[in-house]
Amino acid sequence: MEKEELKRIINISNGTEKAELVLKNCSIVNVFTNEIIKADVAVDNGKIVGIGEYDGIEEIDLKYAYLCPGFIDGHVHIESSMVSPGEFAKAIVPRGTTTIIADPHEIANVKGIDGIKYILNDSNNLPLDVYIMLPSCVPSTPFENSGAHLSYKELSKMIDEKKVLGLGEMMNYPGVINGDEEVINKILIAGNKKIDGHGPMISGKELNAYVVAGVSTEHECSTLKEIKDRLRLGMYVLIREGSAARNLSELIKAVNKDNLRRCLFCTDDKHPEDILKDGHIDYNIKLAIKNGIDPIDAIKMATLNGAECYGLRDRGAIAPGYIADLVVVDNLKDFNILKVFKNGNIVGEDKKPLFKVIPSSTDKVANSVNMKAISLKELDIELKSNKVNVIKLNSHSLFTEKRERIVQVKDGKFQYSDEDILKVAVIERHKATGNIGLGLVENFGLKEGAIASTIAHDSHNIIVIGDNDFDMLMAIKEIERIGGGITMVSNGKVLKSLPLSIAGLMSEETLEVVNNSLKEMLNIAYDKLKVNREIDPFMTLAFIALPVIPEIKVTDLGLFYVNEFKFIDISI
Repeated sequence: MEKEELKRIINISNGTEKAELVLKNCSIVNVFTNEIIKADVAVDNGKIVGIGEYDGIEEIDLKYAYLCPGFIDGHVHIESSMVSPGEFAKAIVPRGTTTIIADPHEIANVKGIDGIKYILNDSNNLPLDVYIMLPSCVPSTPFENSGAHLSYKELSKMIDEKKVLGLGEMMNYPGVINGDEEVINKILIAGNKKIDGHGPMISGKELNAYVVAGVSTEHECSTLKEIKDRLRLGMYVLIREGSAARNLSELIKAVNKDNLRRCLFCTDDKHPEDILKDGHIDYNIKLAIKNGIDPIDAIKMATLNGAECYGLRDRGAIAPGYIADLVVVDNLKDFNILKVFKNGNIVGEDKKPLFKVIPSSTDKVANSVNMKAISLKELDIELKSNKVNVIKLNSHSLFTEKRERIVQVKDGKFQYSDEDILKVAVIERHKATGNIGLGLVENFGLKEGAIASTIAHDSHNIIVIGDNDFDMLMAIKEIERIGGGITMVSNGKVLKSLPLSIAGLMSEETLEVVNNSLKEMLNIAYDKLKVNREIDPFMTLAFIALPVIPEIKVTDLGLFYVNEFKFIDISI
């Protein structure tokens, strides 16, 4: 700041000059002292310059509505919204979120550094500050083929970027604990920057080793004991409420006045319907209040705690010198968002965006389906006997079970029958290797058709499930035609497709358009294809390919038994 500008700001602060904007008659939520302060807030050049009684060139009377700092999402994968960063901002900024810590892990598994750069580029000029944690595990495991491999050498080229705060969730916790060379090199390039954790099952001395290596956050806690263990070692705990994982109501029981300064909120993965229906971090706050947390403490967890955790010293509170990211709320019980200011500019009102976005180029993240031609014959499952390993799906769960079943066999090949056993295939789509992993699934419930998607965690190959090979093959070809996305086929006809042209993960449409398409497809899945209503077909399909969640999965390399970390035959 220049000398004259500093003098001007001081003059505004001491009341001898008018501020650009004054929010009059505010009920200010003070996260430093847990007070509600009745006062004006003076804003100039995007920053708060005074609290008290002020005159402004522009004045807005809040009539003693509550004024909170802008909310911070401590860990989020934008890709899970299925829209671009700009369209994502249009949905969450009017709900009060003004800063996010994004881990572009999903798009990085498809497009590598180009994917990370796309997230950064598309986030420029938004009324949302998007910070990045560099994905630490691309690929996530050696049991599948992804579109990229990010070694410490590649990550080192981006670690010093201004918007990069550190290293993303360290899912390879065995590599940390056992001193794996590549993992250690990644940790070292982070230097004094943050390293996010992903090690819910670690305890005792192994947890000590994880922390001493530099990992300082955890968003995967599922028990109160896990939270306490991590807080006692000085870690920050991110309490998550997303779409796949909804942990807040249970985990908030571990939060009290003594430890809440080390707790913050995140969404991790939140799908279009849930954002539009429930909200974003504002929903975490409301749910925390509903579960007995003091409203100011809940707001503190959504603001100051996240800012301090990630070293963002210019935000998270309403005080002189802080950026004017401000949220106007009607009351501290219902917590309805009335207005949102970013850098002192009004950007949201009545949950509607008051800004437009200019999309960045998608050239380097488009055309992400690069697969070898596939024939019906390659979908055959050859069996040694009629006794097979089957992936059993569980209602409302990402966990699967390995089950032994008897199936029909003809000429040494699996035959479809009236039994609820479907064929699933994962086709490598990044480097045209021709890899196809096959498996059998029960409890999905689909009849007379197939569903295919390029959202298949974490490597995001094509995954398709069906009760006949013809529709499965048509679904695969439709995915190739639309350049990635989700499609549904029945009796040789494409029922509906949702193109996801950005890396096969995100649409260039608005969140509302994507949500409406997903709703229509969900109805088709349940009503026409008779999918089991106890599961979400698209989310379930996406996680059948993730070889780190028990008990049995399938990747482009074959059927994988997670409990023993090894590939197994379909035949027993």
